[in-house]
Amino acid sequence: MIEYFVMDVDGTLTDGKIYIAPSGEIMKAFSIKDGYGIHDVLIPSKITPVIITGRKSDIVLHRCKELGVLDVYQGVQDKASKLKEIIPDLCKVAFIGDDINDLICMQVVKEAGGLVGCPADAVERVKALADYVAIHNGGDGAVRDFIEWIVNR
Repeated sequence: MIEYFVMDVDGTLTDGKIYIAPSGEIMKAFSIKDGYGIHDVLIPSKITPVIITGRKSDIVLHRCKELGVLDVYQGVQDKASKLKEIIPDLCKVAFIGDDINDLICMQVVKEAGGLVGCPADAVERVKALADYVAIHNGGDGAVRDFIEWIVNR
């Protein structure tokens, strides 16, 4: 039984593009479909959304607040250690990521009996490990695809 839905941000919840002005990061694009999936499907299904990301961004904090995502860990270089620290029972985890830096988390979750997913445009090594490859790309509904697959299993 999945109790936690852990997400990467860039390339998973977003299309992976980061718009930077001279003053710093100014924009990221998030899918309304993913937001609906998190706020109106995942949370009512009693599955806790969690963000673990390597970058730090006020934009991510703002979006998480809108969606009701309370567990947000930014600037995390060792995602697998953070994951094990906050959720010791990894068989209750679904993890979605898109790139090489997500592979370790995906591997430990899968080995523990949890579920792993990725966007359609994830790198090939991630797709090969995933239990579910979304029909949509990152930032374009991939998170919603994985949420619906989990909830409707």
